[in-house]
Amino acid sequence: MKEDFLHYVWMHQLFTKINLRSTESNQIEIISPGIHNSNSGPDFLNARIKIDDILWVGNLEIHVKSSDWYLHQHENDSNYDSVILHVVWEDDVEVFSKDNLSLPTLNISRIVAKDLLLNYQNLYSKEQRWIPCEKLIPTIDTFVLENWKERLFFERLEEKSILINQLLSDSNNDYEAVLFKLLAKNFGLKTNADAFLNLANSIDFFRVRKLQNDAFKLQALFFGQAGFLEESSEEKYVIKLKTEYEYLKHKFNLKPIHNGQFQFFRMRPTNFPTIRIAQLSSLYHKHQNLFSKLIETSDLKVFYQLFSVELNDFWKTHYTFKAISRKIAKKLTKSFVDLLLINTIIPLKFNYLKGRGEVEETEFLCLIQQLKSEKNSIIDKFNELKISSKNAFETQALLQLKNNYCAKKRCLQCAIGNVILKKA
Repeated sequence: MKEDFLHYVWMHQLFTKINLRSTESNQIEIISPGIHNSNSGPDFLNARIKIDDILWVGNLEIHVKSSDWYLHQHENDSNYDSVILHVVWEDDVEVFSKDNLSLPTLNISRIVAKDLLLNYQNLYSKEQRWIPCEKLIPTIDTFVLENWKERLFFERLEEKSILINQLLSDSNNDYEAVLFKLLAKNFGLKTNADAFLNLANSIDFFRVRKLQNDAFKLQALFFGQAGFLEESSEEKYVIKLKTEYEYLKHKFNLKPIHNGQFQFFRMRPTNFPTIRIAQLSSLYHKHQNLFSKLIETSDLKVFYQLFSVELNDFWKTHYTFKAISRKIAKKLTKSFVDLLLINTIIPLKFNYLKGRGEVEETEFLCLIQQLKSEKNSIIDKFNELKISSKNAFETQALLQLKNNYCAKKRCLQCAIGNVILKKA
């Protein structure tokens, strides 16, 4: 038995309330269970409890064992002086208040519904499962699932705002600069995300703005800061880049990062960091005020147009600075732009509009639902459990469900878990 389950039982009053008696046989009537307190102090605040014929207004404390009162040293904490009722699962010792009076205690172990207890024990079984409710989740009503998915999706956006707000704080609330860092991070995909973010952090966005009109200088800045211009080369393009970067490095007092951070192993050539850096450079050469352009549209076709970039002739015949390859344009694919929308553009746009009090949830839902389902091991496993995904809205919601609820066994805070717990 865990205390958070007892909190859940008390919050939702999931026990028989007829003829309630304290451990000392006093009659108890619950007028109001109080407000759940997630901070320090008693578990429920401002409860209204009638004991015999006297109405008490105060706080309430919950423990698995009544002796936990002394284990947690509440008798020495003035925050617990106003506790009017002690709710326990096991009454193993009498508890006294600060003025040496017996604290009214309610033992709820015998009045909790057996079905609820069995469902709880099943969810929190020690049996190895991918998610606690994997045997029951296919039976959950579609209406419950759809509403929960929507909440999960926006919860995921809220969590992504934590990093965005940190970056905004570091850049004096410059959304264009934050967009650059987040785009760079996601151009690196999962394998090179940290390396690309380090690259973006090594470049003051003011320099990007200053060099945007000159495609070659911008490439020199990006590749130089990534540490890819330190090796010798006989290619004219590379020699020119090195010369330009040395000038920029001296002029702006730049310090490149180590190129050993970037991974090429077991990656598709189109995802090589050199190609992604070239594409990122072309994107910023093409667009001044990219953030403003992204904010102004909700049209998926326009997003694809904004991310339609051309690489120069060198990169059409190379994947790295060394080997020559067959000539390919190497444009950003729609599937790659979809990832940028999911992981960068939609979260950043949500954060921006929320700060202005202008969030229209239906706009975000409409956009994300147009994007194809993501493919990964978590989504594959949900498919096996007959929880399929039609679009990226559903995959984002399921990722949030798995990572923030199932993996942490937060069934008591989950809409699906709540339905299963209350099943008769």
